[in-house]
Amino acid sequence: MTPDAHFKDGLAAGEIRLQRCTSCDTHIFFPRVLCPACHGTDLNWVTASGKGAVYTFTTVRQRPEKGGDYNVSMVELMEGVRMMSRVDGDPLSVKIGMPVTAYVGEIDGAPAVLCRSEGI
Repeated sequence: MTPDAHFKDGLAAGEIRLQRCTSCDTHIFFPRVLCPACHGTDLNWVTASGKGAVYTFTTVRQRPEKGGDYNVSMVELMEGVRMMSRVDGDPLSVKIGMPVTAYVGEIDGAPAVLCRSEGI
Protein backbone atom coordinates (compact mmCIF):
# COMPACT_ATOMS: atom_id res chain seq x y z
CA MET A 1 0.00 0.00 0.00
CA THR A 2 1.33 3.45 -0.88
CA PRO A 3 1.87 5.96 1.95
CA ASP A 4 -0.87 8.20 0.52
CA ALA A 5 -3.34 5.29 0.41
CA HIS A 6 -2.50 4.39 4.03
CA PHE A 7 -3.18 8.02 5.09
CA LYS A 8 -6.51 8.05 3.22
CA ASP A 9 -7.49 4.70 4.75
CA GLY A 10 -6.83 6.26 8.16
CA LEU A 11 -9.14 9.15 7.35
CA ALA A 12 -11.83 6.70 6.24
CA ALA A 13 -11.42 4.98 9.64
CA GLY A 14 -11.71 8.34 11.47
CA GLU A 15 -7.99 8.64 12.29
CA ILE A 16 -5.40 11.26 11.40
CA ARG A 17 -2.28 9.18 10.81
CA LEU A 18 1.23 10.56 10.61
CA GLN A 19 4.45 8.80 9.81
CA ARG A 20 7.30 8.77 12.33
CA CYS A 21 10.89 7.91 11.43
CA THR A 22 12.36 5.30 13.77
CA SER A 23 15.90 6.50 12.99
CA CYS A 24 15.56 10.18 13.94
CA ASP A 25 12.11 10.28 15.63
CA THR A 26 10.81 12.94 13.21
CA HIS A 27 7.07 13.08 12.53
CA ILE A 28 6.32 13.35 8.82
CA PHE A 29 3.46 14.78 6.80
CA PHE A 30 2.68 14.53 3.82
CA PRO A 31 3.11 10.75 3.51
CA ARG A 32 6.41 9.64 1.94
CA VAL A 33 8.70 6.67 1.44
CA LEU A 34 11.83 8.43 2.83
CA CYS A 35 12.31 10.58 5.92
CA PRO A 36 12.99 14.17 4.77
CA ALA A 37 15.25 14.75 7.80
CA CYS A 38 17.61 11.75 7.67
CA HIS A 39 16.54 9.89 4.50
CA GLY A 40 15.71 6.81 6.57
CA THR A 41 13.25 4.28 5.20
CA ASP A 42 11.95 2.78 8.47
CA LEU A 43 8.76 4.82 8.88
CA ASN A 44 5.98 3.80 11.26
CA TRP A 45 2.41 5.10 11.40
CA VAL A 46 1.11 6.82 14.54
CA THR A 47 -2.19 8.50 15.32
CA ALA A 48 -1.87 12.28 15.61
CA SER A 49 -2.76 13.95 18.91
CA GLY A 50 -4.96 16.41 17.05
CA LYS A 51 -3.72 19.31 19.18
CA GLY A 52 -2.30 22.23 17.26
CA ALA A 53 -2.47 25.88 16.31
CA VAL A 54 -3.28 27.91 13.21
CA TYR A 55 0.00 28.70 11.45
CA THR A 56 -1.53 30.84 8.69
CA PHE A 57 -4.87 31.12 6.89
CA THR A 58 -6.89 32.88 4.25
CA THR A 59 -10.60 33.52 3.87
CA VAL A 60 -12.18 32.36 0.63
CA ARG A 61 -15.10 34.58 -0.36
CA GLN A 62 -18.18 32.98 -1.93
CA ARG A 63 -21.71 34.06 -2.55
CA PRO A 64 -24.16 32.85 0.12
CA GLU A 65 -25.98 30.64 -2.40
CA LYS A 66 -22.68 28.80 -3.01
CA GLY A 67 -22.12 28.15 0.70
CA GLY A 68 -20.74 31.47 1.85
CA ASP A 69 -17.25 32.37 3.02
CA TYR A 70 -14.88 29.75 4.46
CA ASN A 71 -11.27 29.64 5.59
CA VAL A 72 -8.35 27.60 4.36
CA SER A 73 -5.86 27.19 7.18
CA MET A 74 -2.36 25.81 7.55
CA VAL A 75 -2.37 24.12 10.95
CA GLU A 76 0.76 23.09 12.85
CA LEU A 77 0.12 20.01 14.95
CA MET A 78 1.85 19.35 18.27
CA GLU A 79 3.96 16.69 16.50
CA GLY A 80 5.58 19.45 14.41
CA VAL A 81 3.91 18.76 11.06
CA ARG A 82 1.83 21.27 9.13
CA MET A 83 -1.25 20.43 7.11
CA MET A 84 -3.98 22.24 5.23
CA SER A 85 -7.37 22.25 6.91
CA ARG A 86 -10.43 24.33 7.67
CA VAL A 87 -11.40 25.72 11.05
CA ASP A 88 -15.10 25.32 11.91
CA GLY A 89 -17.25 28.38 12.49
CA ASP A 90 -17.03 31.99 11.40
CA PRO A 91 -14.08 32.37 9.00
CA LEU A 92 -13.51 35.89 10.31
CA SER A 93 -12.83 34.54 13.82
CA VAL A 94 -9.76 32.54 12.72
CA LYS A 95 -6.48 34.02 14.00
CA ILE A 96 -2.82 33.04 13.65
CA GLY A 97 -1.74 31.13 16.75
CA MET A 98 -5.31 30.17 17.66
CA PRO A 99 -5.34 26.75 19.38
CA VAL A 100 -7.30 24.10 17.52
CA THR A 101 -8.09 20.41 17.67
CA ALA A 102 -7.96 18.48 14.41
CA TYR A 103 -10.52 15.79 13.68
CA VAL A 104 -11.76 13.80 10.70
CA GLY A 105 -14.83 15.35 9.08
CA GLU A 106 -16.11 15.64 5.53
CA ILE A 107 -15.63 18.05 2.66
CA ASP A 108 -17.79 17.41 -0.42
CA GLY A 109 -18.62 13.91 0.85
CA ALA A 110 -15.00 12.80 1.30
CA PRO A 111 -13.15 12.38 4.63
CA ALA A 112 -10.87 15.33 5.39
CA VAL A 113 -8.91 16.85 8.26
CA LEU A 114 -10.93 19.65 9.84
CA CYS A 115 -10.30 21.68 13.00
CA ARG A 116 -12.37 23.17 15.77
CA SER A 117 -11.31 26.19 17.77
CA GLU A 118 -10.18 25.66 21.34
CA GLY A 119 -11.30 29.24 22.02
CA ILE A 120 -9.33 32.39 22.40
